[in-house]
Amino acid sequence: MLSREDFVFTIGYDGPQAVVDKFAKRKYGKLTALELADKGFFRAAYSSAVYSGNEAEIDLVTKAIGRLGGYSGADLSALNRLFGVVLVDVKRSIYI
Repeated sequence: MLSREDFVFTIGYDGPQAVVDKFAKRKYGKLTALELADKGFFRAAYSSAVYSGNEAEIDLVTKAIGRLGGYSGADLSALNRLFGVVLVDVKRSIYI
């Protein structure tokens, strides 16, 4: 499984490897999900919350996205599709 930081800043997949934005990871990797949302990194914030698996954190992030991004509310599957966030079992990362 990928580390939290790798998962949060994954921009795609190349076969069995995650493609990770190394610059964003380096600069913002230590921020919490809510801090990421407050900075406007909604996809990264949502990815962080999904990775944690904490329902309360997911709820806080979706509310922050709604407050800051004009999100009117939808189910989690709609957010997964919107942001392209799915937990997958990938063991390697490529950094670009």
